[in-house]
Amino acid sequence: MNQAPTKILQLIEPAVIGLGYEFVGAEFIGQGRDATLLVYIDSDNGILVGDCSKVSHQISGIMDVEDPISGQYRLEVSSPGMERPLFTLGHFERFKGSMVKLELRQATVEGQRRFTGEILDVKVDVIHIHVDDEEIEVPFSMLKKARLEVKF
Repeated sequence: MNQAPTKILQLIEPAVIGLGYEFVGAEFIGQGRDATLLVYIDSDNGILVGDCSKVSHQISGIMDVEDPISGQYRLEVSSPGMERPLFTLGHFERFKGSMVKLELRQATVEGQRRFTGEILDVKVDVIHIHVDDEEIEVPFSMLKKARLEVKF
C-alpha cells in the first residue's frame, strides 16, 4: 500500500487516538519540495476544519521533535472523505459489500493493474472482489492503492 513508513505511523497513530479520533492512515507522497505527508482522521461525528487543525498542530510538534523525515514536506490532515482510502485488511473487512477501486503494484496475468468491484470477502491476506461477473482474488501484498468507489 501507499502507506507512510512504519516509523512515521508509530509516531502519528497514538497522537491521533489520544485526541479522540480514529486514525485511518497516512500516505507520504512526492519528493523534495513536493513531498507531502497526508494524514486521514475520522470520528463518529464527522470531521471539521477545527479537528484537522488540532490534529495537525499535535502531529507537527511530534514531527519537529522526532524529525523522522529529512528535508522539507507539507503536512495535510483531513477526513478520509467519501472515496475513503483503505490501508488495512480490517478496512476491507469493515467495508464488505462496498464498491472499491484498486491499483496493483504490477499487472496481473491478464495485463490489468486497476480494478473496480464489490468487496465480497477477506480471507487471511487475500481480498475477494466481484468484478465484471467474476470473482477475483487479490493478495493484500499486491495492492498499491485502494479507495472506496462512490457512484451517484
